[in-house]
Amino acid sequence: MVRRKKEKKQQPTWGIPKGIVLLATPEGWRFLIQPVEGGMLCGRLDIPINTDPQDARAAAAVMVVELARDVHDTDVEMTWDPPPDPWSWTAQVTLATVSDD
Repeated sequence: MVRRKKEKKQQPTWGIPKGIVLLATPEGWRFLIQPVEGGMLCGRLDIPINTDPQDARAAAAVMVVELARDVHDTDVEMTWDPPPDPWSWTAQVTLATVSDD
């Protein structure tokens, strides 16, 4: 019996983030990143459950900025919206402006 060689599946190339949702859950801090091209990247922040919301937002911002820099070689800025619910935050992600000094 001849076996076919298994092809390695390629990871999807994620687009530049355009937004993020951060949620506090009993299991921990969860996030949903929305790329410009559509779709969604979901996961959990690697921080303790009892982390202050402001620190959780800072950790999420670092993650998104590093993702854009590492995958797309670009800098982004995040602007957090006022929270619609007590344990839910959203942020808009935009390309960082370059100043000519």
